[in-house]
Amino acid sequence: MDISKVDKNLAVETNIDRPGLCFYDAEESPFRIYGVFKENGLFRRMTEEDARKVSPAILELHTCAAGGRVRFVTDSPYVALKTEYFANKMPHFALTGSCGFDLYSEYGCGVRYEGTYVPPYDVVDSYENVVDFDHVCKRVVTINFPPYSVVKKVYIGLQQGSILEAAPEYKLTKPVVYYGSSITQGGCASKPGSTYQSILSFRYDWDYINLGFSGSALGEDAMTDYIKGLDMGAFVLDYDYNAPTPEHLQATHSRMYEGIRAVHPDLPIIMMAQPKYYLNEDGQKRLEIIRATYLAAREKGDENVYFLSGQDLMELVGDNGLVDGCHPTDSGFFSMAKALEKVFDRIVEKM
Repeated sequence: MDISKVDKNLAVETNIDRPGLCFYDAEESPFRIYGVFKENGLFRRMTEEDARKVSPAILELHTCAAGGRVRFVTDSPYVALKTEYFANKMPHFALTGSCGFDLYSEYGCGVRYEGTYVPPYDVVDSYENVVDFDHVCKRVVTINFPPYSVVKKVYIGLQQGSILEAAPEYKLTKPVVYYGSSITQGGCASKPGSTYQSILSFRYDWDYINLGFSGSALGEDAMTDYIKGLDMGAFVLDYDYNAPTPEHLQATHSRMYEGIRAVHPDLPIIMMAQPKYYLNEDGQKRLEIIRATYLAAREKGDENVYFLSGQDLMELVGDNGLVDGCHPTDSGFFSMAKALEKVFDRIVEKM
């Protein structure tokens, strides 16, 4: 039914012209939201209270919707989207990446990218768009949230009378938790589904939480305390770029690993250096610090710890996979995902 005819308060204004268009609130059943949760009117990646304990920067950034997803099943010939949010634009970042949503579907065999909800150039606090499918079938739909925008509301538009069901749960329900820098958060993917976490999530049917904080992941003890309280399937430690100096990285990296390992003795932990193929002297020092944490863990008998260097991560594209000498392009993120696949294959095999 068209719920807006029953409750006018749920009517959603739209300029989208599609037959039988009916909007639904993505926070209502049977929609399932992953990676973020609603608190005080905003989608967040951690509670406001926990973010406040870490730093003012984390308090500011924890409302960016990186890693947020809404999933459902439908046979509608299109899926429209209307959002209320705060758009964040940057000169080196595609608008579709920082401010856009995109849609993937699963049916038959495999996952398929279906389209991006492209925001207008002058987007500020809301927009709407629609993705049309090339044929009608029943499919699992995943809509990825923008990694650098703050989302207040999401409405999903389907053709009236279409199937609307809950999506199946992920095969691997304990999420991978990714902690790190702006790269972890998603900068500078051209669309949300091009981040390395999204690629891996589809590859392994594995839920995830993105705790990437642009310029602000410092390996704080308060952040360690928050992360070690999560029920995780794996943990990726990736904040090299945000440590202000090699000395800061030296003081915090091993401590963060040890704090999480003490609470999660069997958790797979992946340590990553900055994704850069050619390192300067500073980058080389950082690489050796991360490698030392890994080797010390192995020497103590930890067989569930893994290490990836920048050359491992950028093996397929080199530094040509960077948009500004730091942040990956889509090809850079793909290369990172392929490197992590080698580790994930070993982890999943042990499960």
